[in-house]
Amino acid sequence: MKRLKFLTIALLLISQSGFTQNDIKSWHLRDPQKDSFYGISLNQTYDFLKGKTYTPVIVAIIDSGVDTTHEDLKKVLWQNPKEIPGNGKDDDGNGYIDDIHGWNFLGNKDGSNLKKENDERTRVYYRFKDKFDSVQIDTASLTRDEKWQYQEWVKASRQMNVDPEEKMQVMMLDIVCKSLKKNDQVIRDEMKKEVYTPDELEKFQPETQKGKQAKMGYITCLKMLSLGDDAEEQTNKSLLNDLEEFVNGKKQSIEAKATRPPDYRAQIIRDNYYDINDRYYGNNDIMGPEPMHGTHVSGIIAADRNNNLGVDGIADHVQIMMIRAVPDGDEYDKDVALAIKYAVDNGARVINMSFGKSFSPEKKWVDEAVKYAESKDVLIVHAAGNEMHNVDSVDNFPNSDLITFNSRADNFISVGASGDTHVASGKVIADFSNYGQNNVDVFAPGVKIYSTLPGGNKYGFLSGTSMAAPVVTGIAALIRSYYPALSAKQVKYVIDKSAENLCDTTALTIPGTNRHTSMSELCASGGFVNAYAALELASTVKPEENCNNKNNKKDKSVLINQKDPKN
Repeated sequence: MKRLKFLTIALLLISQSGFTQNDIKSWHLRDPQKDSFYGISLNQTYDFLKGKTYTPVIVAIIDSGVDTTHEDLKKVLWQNPKEIPGNGKDDDGNGYIDDIHGWNFLGNKDGSNLKKENDERTRVYYRFKDKFDSVQIDTASLTRDEKWQYQEWVKASRQMNVDPEEKMQVMMLDIVCKSLKKNDQVIRDEMKKEVYTPDELEKFQPETQKGKQAKMGYITCLKMLSLGDDAEEQTNKSLLNDLEEFVNGKKQSIEAKATRPPDYRAQIIRDNYYDINDRYYGNNDIMGPEPMHGTHVSGIIAADRNNNLGVDGIADHVQIMMIRAVPDGDEYDKDVALAIKYAVDNGARVINMSFGKSFSPEKKWVDEAVKYAESKDVLIVHAAGNEMHNVDSVDNFPNSDLITFNSRADNFISVGASGDTHVASGKVIADFSNYGQNNVDVFAPGVKIYSTLPGGNKYGFLSGTSMAAPVVTGIAALIRSYYPALSAKQVKYVIDKSAENLCDTTALTIPGTNRHTSMSELCASGGFVNAYAALELASTVKPEENCNNKNNKKDKSVLINQKDPKN
């Protein structure tokens, strides 16, 4: 669900639709009955809300960063009311200096930022290799935390053997990437321009045989990669950059199976990672070196609805708090836990988490943070993942199973990705999406979602459960804005209960297969989210007594120590 994972999704999508890009730019907002798109009925929602009072809501987005200069986002960024911008002081005493719009847990006080990271499997394997490898382990003598870490290490060690098929695939992809770059150089020379779109290339008529061969070779490579609709918005420069980064990441992963990779975190962030109470690290650069993913997610939720520019976000009256904790590679449990806590302590009512991984050595820290959010009545929305896995049987973290507390979080929504018969491959359930009858709650639009991109005034399509989660977050923000007395648990209930089953089994297939299924097999609610149905149901739900008092109480069961901030 991070950017490199998104690219694997883009490679899977082949357009079979007669609709143009303009036709589907806002398909996820449309109404299934009136517009014949499996969207969330947003226009009907705002008709229903017309004249109703509202309360502004802070939505925290834990992600890669956000373009703070974007025309559709700069007016909806959260402004810390207790912090004086640029004075180099921690005015609000929360331990984070000049946290005007949020915080960056992937940087250091010198201003440097962590961009790439190893996958958690590799980190787990090498971290515990000396402790557990070739050693007879008496699991009965291990503490609960050690047992969990041992289980994670055993799982990682089983996966560290190099798969010859995977290695061959990466080699072939590398060859295609090099061919693309070679042909691109010829095309740029003949077109006399450095940047071009697929449409411009299609119309270009080379004068030389070399140019004609380069054009044909370039287009052939794209077809080999199955880069269909999702490549139509990308320039040659962005496509080649993304592809090269993806290939390099795959190479790095394979190399890491044989050789311990560098510890990028220790080189840049320089915190004591193994101490959860060493938490006042990072900086206030919430844009970071690569904010594409977080910028796109932010726009889906809350792009300015009143400026007649670009796109409209789902929720009005929302302030976006960006917390940077997701690098290129797997996020760290510590950063995620502290990001959740930062969001809760600074007033977020909903937290969007469009990321995930298969290993979580410090799951207890994340569990404690989710429990802390639960105690403060904060809703968490999480993307289910893009691996075509049944997450009832395959690990995917974070999740609502709070093993530290032997309980299940009731403030946690996991979201799978849906599509539409008119969009991309035409699958109603995105062929890349994870699913699970117990561990995925609902499905929401996540295929070819048009939203904000870095560059100040740029927009484009991305796909993934990373795009589906913010659709649900936007709906949750609307509920918390117009019905603020409802608890996080009740908001989850409303979204789940109002989910609609739009299709019969002939239109639904299990991701990655051709086997027909039903929505009740794919998620707990058995349906697709619908904003109108959710808001209508919310209007009938009676608030829980004393629910909002939770915001003023400390939860003694939460294990993250409450120390005084460091100035």
